[in-house]
Amino acid sequence: MNVPETYSVKIEKMTLEHLDEVMEIEKLSYTTPWSREAFVTEVQDNDFAKYFVALQHSVVIGYAGMWIILDESHVTTIAVHPDFRKQGLGRLLMTTLMKEAIVLGADRITLEVRPSNTSARSLYNSLGFKPVGVRKGYYTDNNEDAIIMWKSLRS
Repeated sequence: MNVPETYSVKIEKMTLEHLDEVMEIEKLSYTTPWSREAFVTEVQDNDFAKYFVALQHSVVIGYAGMWIILDESHVTTIAVHPDFRKQGLGRLLMTTLMKEAIVLGADRITLEVRPSNTSARSLYNSLGFKPVGVRKGYYTDNNEDAIIMWKSLRS
């Protein structure tokens, strides 16, 4: 893990109590942020969903989520507060998702990423994700395509 020890990062399951801080990071990270209601539904009502937060001294500094459906995991979101980027938190959150997916019986994990998001693409490539296709016009804010990436969890 590349996170400096001074950060004392702790990973926990996301709860409704985390949502104010999650929403702040969401708005700083995405041009079309999810609504608070979307997160409430994911955390409270979606049995397929698993969401985690990265905490520094009880403050949310990142989060990630996925769905587990049968033997596949789909990363739904990941974000790190801008003040804490490029320090290994994205990797920590992704490895948390992958480990949890394995525990829950997933054999593979997938995600979509913007071609323009070179930082995220570099992280996913370094974790063994491979591009396998494109979703045309996937991102509604600017009609950008999405690169579909997959990784085997049982290699």
